[in-house]
Amino acid sequence: MSAQDLPLEFRRALSTVARVPRLLVASDYDGTLAPIVSDPTKAFPHRESVSALRALAGLTGTTAAVISGRALRDLAALSRLPVEVQLIGSHGSEFDVGFVHAIDNDAKHLLQEVQTALSRIATENPGVTVEIKPASVALHVRNASPEIGHRALLQVRQGPACWIGVQVTEGKSVIELAVVQTDKGTALDTVRHQAGASAAVFFGDDVTDEKAFRVLSGPDVGIKVGDGESVARFRVDSTEAVSWALAFLLEERRTWLAGASAPRIERLTMLASPRSVALLTPDATVTWFCHPEPDSAAVFAHLLGGPQAGHFTIEPERPGLPLSQRYVDGTMTVETRWASLQVVDYLPHDIAATRTDLTRVITGDARAVVTFAPRPEFGQVPVTLEAQETGLRVHGTNDPIVLRSPGVQWQIVSDGIHESARAVVDPSRGPVVLELRCGTVDFAPAMTSEPDRRRQAENYWAQWSSQLTLPPLKPDLMKRSALTLRGLVHVPSGSILAAATTSLPEDIGGVRNWDYRYCWLRDASLTAQALVSLGSLTEAEDFLGWVHRVLETLPGPERLHPLYTLYGETLPPEASIDQLPGYAGSRPVRVGNAANMQVQLDVFGPIVDLISTLAHARELKGITDPAHALPDADWELVQAMVHAVQRRWQEPDHGIWEIRGNPRHHVYSKVMGWLTVDRALTLARKFERQIDPAWTTLRDTIADEVKAKGWNEDVQSYTAAYDGTDLDAATLHIGLSGLIDPSDPRFAATVVATEAELRSGSTVYRYHHDDGLPGGEGGFHLCAAWLVEAYLLIGKRSDAEALFAQLVDVAGPTGLLSEEYDPVAERSLGNHPQAYSHLGLLRCAQLLGQPAEAKAMV
Repeated sequence: MSAQDLPLEFRRALSTVARVPRLLVASDYDGTLAPIVSDPTKAFPHRESVSALRALAGLTGTTAAVISGRALRDLAALSRLPVEVQLIGSHGSEFDVGFVHAIDNDAKHLLQEVQTALSRIATENPGVTVEIKPASVALHVRNASPEIGHRALLQVRQGPACWIGVQVTEGKSVIELAVVQTDKGTALDTVRHQAGASAAVFFGDDVTDEKAFRVLSGPDVGIKVGDGESVARFRVDSTEAVSWALAFLLEERRTWLAGASAPRIERLTMLASPRSVALLTPDATVTWFCHPEPDSAAVFAHLLGGPQAGHFTIEPERPGLPLSQRYVDGTMTVETRWASLQVVDYLPHDIAATRTDLTRVITGDARAVVTFAPRPEFGQVPVTLEAQETGLRVHGTNDPIVLRSPGVQWQIVSDGIHESARAVVDPSRGPVVLELRCGTVDFAPAMTSEPDRRRQAENYWAQWSSQLTLPPLKPDLMKRSALTLRGLVHVPSGSILAAATTSLPEDIGGVRNWDYRYCWLRDASLTAQALVSLGSLTEAEDFLGWVHRVLETLPGPERLHPLYTLYGETLPPEASIDQLPGYAGSRPVRVGNAANMQVQLDVFGPIVDLISTLAHARELKGITDPAHALPDADWELVQAMVHAVQRRWQEPDHGIWEIRGNPRHHVYSKVMGWLTVDRALTLARKFERQIDPAWTTLRDTIADEVKAKGWNEDVQSYTAAYDGTDLDAATLHIGLSGLIDPSDPRFAATVVATEAELRSGSTVYRYHHDDGLPGGEGGFHLCAAWLVEAYLLIGKRSDAEALFAQLVDVAGPTGLLSEEYDPVAERSLGNHPQAYSHLGLLRCAQLLGQPAEAKAMV
């Protein structure tokens, strides 16, 4: 027999409790971990139970304990449990070996009297034995005849059990008299409090364990071993079954904590439509998919919780690894290929604004197994599936979901909470088309054929990318970067996502897990600017329209938040999805972003820089009329951003990196304030706009302060902030922006110091100072791109080329970059794909594609 032979409802309960942030697993000893035997000194535990408890105790956020009626010293010697498992003896009166010293003199005297009385009773009754403990004495009658045992217990009940100050605990063939007030329920609560446990599991077989069962509530699970009345929710029939249950709980807990078998971040591939995104694993599992918007709750959150968090999988019936996964050139369609099987995935474009659709087409000569396991609302909503002639209907969600799959025969299975569907299909008879439709109950065929719908989707991307002016270096990779940035554009609103995911970790197993599925003013401005530099202006124009709409909701431009929802609304409070274990066990999984409420005074600069780049690009496209190259609406935005800088530039802020500590006078933020005014002055001269004369003075004042207070003579570099000696890669913008001339020795010194302090092989870290959060992080691809540009500005072209080559090498197999890179583990980190990383890569390729003597672009 095995754990799978345990009752289904019991396994469901263990699976559920295994998914709490902090778990306490506690058990009685005799009759639970160890079988009942006639000689108590030979009650050895099952080896499998010991192994499971040891392993549970070693897991993150998991405490294991044994609460026994035995004396702590005997329990430790007999159980053979490691020190990681907390042992509590004497029904909870012994939490450590020295507990006896905490008993006062009166209790010690009473204990001696109880020992004398019970020893006399044992002497008078053959087969009865006495066990002496630090705070109690137990009388055992297991080896006496029933008549003698009954007589001995009665003598205890009518004698010392009635004494004042004595606490009585009766079990199977034993009565225990303690001189301290304690029981297993109190002990369980004590351990729970010490561990900060979100839920507890307790195994017990004796009547003394009922007090522990009675303190269980909510998600807790109590398991009674053997016969007899009990308040425990579940029951198993033997100590062997306890071993199976512990093994099952261990596997469920370990899998949940590890995030199942998390695919490497850089190997994830993004699908996109004008309003939706989805992520695929290298073996064609839909691992991330949100509805109705990219910043909504996930329907498939496999990426952050493994199969139980929702997935849509297609694989050969005969197991085997895929041979390849690639984009159809110039599109966001992905092909995954095995030896005799191919899956094509894309997000259709010809759908209503309320829908989110995904189309999957299976072709080939081999049979495929399809598993459809939707888990809406991050798996927090139980779902059932209904098979119909043309597909599957999902029940239990607020928004309807159907899977159109005519001709597919589905088998529906349940795990007790959710249902999943499985089918074996044979594409050798013709393509198998699976159409996931979120936001509708419509099973009807689409108005156009599947090949035409695919063609329409692919033409959308191919026509757009064909009109770009791409850098000559690595043209295929540059096209993919451009398409990735365009895929992060949310066309209905005009906003731009910073990344497609939430909570992919900056440190595997750590807490630096943030939600990037929103529109940051800074990130979106830089993304739109990168697209303008490639010749695509529409995204920038639509984004600036989005900024206008956001400003209309504010009392003044200086009150801009750093980020908003895709439709320009204020974010709800940051929250955690505790039911998800996180990518590779990296918790918490966050939704929302507390940076929304931070002060980030650099945000005005990127907006004005975008408007400047856009105006000059319009000129290059033949728009020579100043009023059309720089429309009134754009100039109004410029004025608003300058006014915001006028009002707030002298304040400290949280900076570009959104450090969750006290605000500082960050050099980068001051530089962006300077850039706001400088670009505004340049635009006014170029496009004949009127300005406030105070702008020139403001620009010079900011520059003078940054030069004086940002430089630190001791470290020979401009620093992260005025008040410290710590370095920050963002400070390179003092030269990249033009605030100081790149020929200034202080800029060259800053580049050298940044390289020495923050560069590690193929990547560059943001900073190394303590930011108040535990754990570490990887180097940032964007910071590496800044250093490439800085190298070029100070004449180190060969260093720039070498670092660019390393940056190219860490891109994933389909050309995507996440936020960060761990140069030691050689793996990507952070949300994916990240707009910052791709716009940095494009910028480097543009600069390096110029003649060696050319200066960096303004």
